[in-house]
Amino acid sequence: MSEPRVTIRFDRNGRTYRPGERLSGAYRLESIPRDEVKTVEVSVLWHTDGKGDEDLAVHDFWRRSVEDDAGGPIQIAGRFETVLPNSPMSYEGAILKIRWCVRVRVFLTRDREVVGETRFRLGEVAAAAKARTT
Repeated sequence: MSEPRVTIRFDRNGRTYRPGERLSGAYRLESIPRDEVKTVEVSVLWHTDGKGDEDLAVHDFWRRSVEDDAGGPIQIAGRFETVLPNSPMSYEGAILKIRWCVRVRVFLTRDREVVGETRFRLGEVAAAAKARTT
């Protein structure tokens, strides 16, 4: 049996979106038996990479649990959709990077977890120029 994993795809070709644009897509749980799934969480978020402390903020969040009586059984595949905010824009600087992604976390029985993450860009901020040495 192959390793459990989560695949995420966007409806639109390309991975650069403008502020206020709709981001939508689907996720699929692969090699994960349905009866082992306790909860699925889908987040659209940004985080920083680079020097200093990491910042992280969740723009949108959905949670589906087996305890949710009204929701019915957890599906192996699902969809997500949100309108993207005005900021912060994606940025690839020399010291700091701002990265957006869709993250799907699957909580399984026996305290196990599987995470899938797919990046996208919000906006078109130019990368920082490299410092010149003379």
